[in-house]
Amino acid sequence: MPSEPRPTLFLLHALGTSRREFDLVGAALDGRFEMVQIDLAGFGDASTSTGTTVEDMRTEVLERIRRHGATRWMLVGHSMGGKIASAVAARVMAGAPGVFGLAGVVLLAASPPVPEPMDEDRRAEMLGWARSTDGRLVDHLSADAARTFIDANVGSPLDPARDDSVRADLLRASPEAWTDWLTTGSREDWSHDVGTLDVPALIVAGGADGDLGPDAQRSLNGAVYPGARFLTLDGAGHLLPLERPDEVADAIAGFWDDVAGRAPIIPEDVVGTIASGRTSARTRSILAARALADDPDRAPEALTTQQLATLRALADRVVPQGPFADGTAPIDIAARVDAQLAAGAGDGWRNAMLPPDRDAYGLGLDALAGFTEMTAEDQDARIGEIVDSSFVPEHGDSAGAAGVEQHGATDDGDSASTVFSAAQMTIWFEDARVDLVRQWLAHPATMARIGFDGFANGGDGTRLQGFQLLGADEKEGWEPRMETATSMETTR
Repeated sequence: MPSEPRPTLFLLHALGTSRREFDLVGAALDGRFEMVQIDLAGFGDASTSTGTTVEDMRTEVLERIRRHGATRWMLVGHSMGGKIASAVAARVMAGAPGVFGLAGVVLLAASPPVPEPMDEDRRAEMLGWARSTDGRLVDHLSADAARTFIDANVGSPLDPARDDSVRADLLRASPEAWTDWLTTGSREDWSHDVGTLDVPALIVAGGADGDLGPDAQRSLNGAVYPGARFLTLDGAGHLLPLERPDEVADAIAGFWDDVAGRAPIIPEDVVGTIASGRTSARTRSILAARALADDPDRAPEALTTQQLATLRALADRVVPQGPFADGTAPIDIAARVDAQLAAGAGDGWRNAMLPPDRDAYGLGLDALAGFTEMTAEDQDARIGEIVDSSFVPEHGDSAGAAGVEQHGATDDGDSASTVFSAAQMTIWFEDARVDLVRQWLAHPATMARIGFDGFANGGDGTRLQGFQLLGADEKEGWEPRMETATSMETTR
């Protein structure tokens, strides 16, 4: 089996620093990720020619990701770079052309999409560093200004080498980009554009940070990423990648291993087709959400904890997925069905013998009490009983086929049942199987496994590019080969 490519990190730095602020983090990660450290406009080696607004920087970062061609990647944004990272993530999840494969976002003392909280006297002082007494922009910040900035943003002094590095970055920073961020970028409200992102996220704060400390991160960035994990580095200030590079690296690696990197791997050629102009932005957006890793700590929304555990055990028998050869986790199709139920989604109809879907799942799963403790052989036998309508619930006698009217649904759709009959269990299980398989098939990694690329049926231009060859076993030159979809192979 060919080795899978390393996941990629696109790293966006803080105001006044450069891509070099992540050098120590990269060294601590020791090759686990491909590090793409980006200089934002006006900082490091980047000129201001591409523009210094948030929109300008978002556009430039998206173009860098497109040119790179990464297929499994995360955004890491520090301070100013955090706001840019959230703006980029929102655009990607909305179906931005040419990019696919975002797996998660890591925010380090990040500026939020809403206007950044900042003491106005301090903002005025920092603006003053970039202007001469006659109001014109200076050529560069002074050594005294750089010293003041560093001392105000660390929990304790940096070692000499790190201090020299950030000071050098500050002295070569563009005063134009510096003032643009303080006067405009940090004050812009991107909340309507970014919205709420159901993307795996790790939000890290310095315990000794000021305006962007733990409370601000939870209230401002936490509102954007409802499923985020939070980490506070006690005693650290604002310059986290320089103050605590080893801890930041450990946090990134752990977040990838435990959350963001768990999703089944989609072959590179399939990712390329999804990102291409042959796939519409709407379809790309839908697939981007489906490709995200399932949260292992997700609480059920429509089912109880025990009902969800039973549905997961049932799903393992209906759609046996893993473990996968590449070490990624199976798709949590049971949790996705739970989310479907909570949203009131489905296939648009229900059997008249059953109550509404949410109630039906509760009754069906409650009838399977003890299923999670059974051996696989006994589970399969129990499923066989459901299929042939000989099932007797664990929590009481079934009324059998004769009990259908008694335990069916009322005319107004409310459940009149406290226990399913055997016939109802059979009907419910038919629906449950359909839901579980639909959630499995909807994942782009599954599409790759079965050789389906029908999502590439036309982009967003005036000339929709579809398929020319429609015969069995006919494949067009642009279609993905799907020969590397080994991540979906199981040990069963």
